[in-house]
Amino acid sequence: MGFLKDYLFIIFIGAILLQMIYFWLITSKVAFLKTKHSEKNIYDPISVVITVRNEQDNLMRFLKFVLEQDYPNFEVIVVNDQSNDDSEYYLKSLQPIYLNLKIVNVLNPVNFFKGKKFPLSIGIKSAKNDLIVLIDADCKPNSNQWLKEIAESYEDGTKIVLGFGDYSFEKGFLNYVIRYETLKTAINYFSFARIGIPYMGVGRNLSYKKSLFFEQHGFQSHYKIQSGDDDLFVNKAANRLNTRILASPTSKTISLPETSFLNFVNQKRRHLTSGKYYKAKHLFLLFIFDISYYLFLITAILLLLEKQQIIAVTTLIALRYISFLIITKLTMIKLGVSKLLLISPFLELLLSVFIPFILMTNIIYRNAKWK
Repeated sequence: MGFLKDYLFIIFIGAILLQMIYFWLITSKVAFLKTKHSEKNIYDPISVVITVRNEQDNLMRFLKFVLEQDYPNFEVIVVNDQSNDDSEYYLKSLQPIYLNLKIVNVLNPVNFFKGKKFPLSIGIKSAKNDLIVLIDADCKPNSNQWLKEIAESYEDGTKIVLGFGDYSFEKGFLNYVIRYETLKTAINYFSFARIGIPYMGVGRNLSYKKSLFFEQHGFQSHYKIQSGDDDLFVNKAANRLNTRILASPTSKTISLPETSFLNFVNQKRRHLTSGKYYKAKHLFLLFIFDISYYLFLITAILLLLEKQQIIAVTTLIALRYISFLIITKLTMIKLGVSKLLLISPFLELLLSVFIPFILMTNIIYRNAKWK
């Protein structure tokens, strides 16, 4: 049995090595990112696109934070997709006050795409400007400089800017789970974008050129898939030359988190349905680093139970978690996230069980509605 224990230790070392590569060669690109201030004298006009269905309450609560951005030239297009509440009347009441508000009503259930891809496509095609910014109706920008920071992120050759969509801090353990999962996701897609392998973005805070949307034929390549109006489009269109990230507390958006565990599960099921359609190289890289974490946990536990190489094993475990906490803390500061650090190792472990569970439920059950 001695040779099996030796193999176990070798696997443990390999898993630790992969984890160190992940922390210090990939995620450190965001943790140690230096913020650039490149204020422009002339700002390109922007079209903000929001799709809604029966979201009058959210519009009343959050839309003004978008309409009142400190930006010289922008329009806000709200696509009202067959709402049967008073969303349309509320939006019309705002138009005399906000002359940059444009309403597009989708009255008939002629949705050629799954989910919200059809109304979003209508909104983008209705935009008069090339610079498109996406945000959800239940989100608000964290500052009135949001649009300026997005515009300042565009350089020659930039066609996509990935932002951070945070969730507000609320009481309850579920809120910690939601906010940590959101942070972990952002660390992944920001970090891979920084090393030239952009693979996703979130529609709560995403910008790209309208011309790029047409070059990619919109959502045509994945129109049958319910989700993916954000991440699948980025996965197809983004590359190391045309994509930048925007990571700062003032450029993030904040959404209302789910308060019901069942609703959160259903939300994650929608979000995760598109992941299997990512490019093979992206799936491979994500799989490698995910599996290294599972191998680290399993081999660490077995080696400790067998009391093998105790000093070496405990030292490497400590090194792994010190690295994890350093990267997490620095990224939290970078993104303006708080009250997660001490519980983050436990949340990381919890999600390592929860996410595979969600993926399994997606195989068994299906849901084709976005609202």
